[in-house]
Amino acid sequence: MFKVVLVDDVATVEFGRKLSQCCDQASCFFLYGDLGAGKTTLTRGFVQGLGHKGNVKSPTYTLVEPYELADWQVYHFDLYRLADPEELEFMGIRDYFSDNSHCLIEWPDKGLGVLPEPDIIINLTYLGLQRQIEISSCSAVGQKIIEKLELLHE
Repeated sequence: MFKVVLVDDVATVEFGRKLSQCCDQASCFFLYGDLGAGKTTLTRGFVQGLGHKGNVKSPTYTLVEPYELADWQVYHFDLYRLADPEELEFMGIRDYFSDNSHCLIEWPDKGLGVLPEPDIIINLTYLGLQRQIEISSCSAVGQKIIEKLELLHE
């Protein structure tokens, strides 16, 4: 497990950028945390770290926000308002997980049974006015990402 304290939104975005630089193959992230804990802020940094220049917004009402980048497809899911995991089947969820995609999923518990297993689980928690992030690996891909993160934070 990898842990770090993020002092503010700027640090959260920067951490997301660093995280994206540790991903050299397709990956799936499950993002856990209370409302306002920084899941979308972290995703913003991740997407910008891969070269996106525009706005990165929460897909709370659309379920997924796609970002087509030079080398990657990034899909940011927010399943907070998902009523039934079967809705994911209707939207073709399996098509989003490919060899050139990174999928970051907020509120993944709403899609259990339909979503694939994650490579990385990220927990964001309040620590006073700061945030603590805990990252754990669920696959060989996830372990490589954590190893690269540890090198960046030495």
